[in-house]
Amino acid sequence: MSTGSLSSVLTRREARRRDRRDAILNVAAQYFLENGYAGTTMSGIAATLGGSKGTLWNHFPSKEELFASVLEQVTTAYRAHLSKILDACGDLETTLRRVSLSLLEKVTSPQAIALHRLVSSEAGRFPEMGRIFYERAPRLSRALIADFLSGAMERGHLRKADPQAAARALTALVMCRCHQELLVGQIVTATPEMIAADADFAVDIFLRAYAPVKPKSD
Repeated sequence: MSTGSLSSVLTRREARRRDRRDAILNVAAQYFLENGYAGTTMSGIAATLGGSKGTLWNHFPSKEELFASVLEQVTTAYRAHLSKILDACGDLETTLRRVSLSLLEKVTSPQAIALHRLVSSEAGRFPEMGRIFYERAPRLSRALIADFLSGAMERGHLRKADPQAAARALTALVMCRCHQELLVGQIVTATPEMIAADADFAVDIFLRAYAPVKPKSD
């Protein structure tokens, strides 16, 4: 077999393995949401997939790693989208509003609300689940925002402060109304008008709190 033919075979094999992995993650994501973390078993997922448990374990050696990979698949594309929104050369207020809108549209989606409820209900019994969720979802998104805010502080567009704390403050403001109401079932859906109002509120309060300090006049 020539080098080119061998490379082609390996590429097809890698593609099949990647497709199989993606199929497992899609099934696992739905299985976790429907059955909870405690009620999800590797055997159950293998049965749903119609394959052997051994095949599943070849891709993911534990339920914990499978859950982490599900979250990674869900959040990777969003972080790439968030990175594009965080334009250091754009108008600060406009960028913060876009970020706030994007975060709210993401966290108020039915899948995100279902996942958040799942983690909230089971993290006490399964601390590893809460840790994985925190590390793969809010922490990484906040880190991107903190890096952007740090640059804005360096350029004098915001007062100097801890950028991580500032990112926490912004995300908390963003999610203080319709996201919370969705989580506890006070509303069924967040309308575009509600999301826009929450984003405006968050950005207004944030910019007031982190406005650059004006030099004292003599």
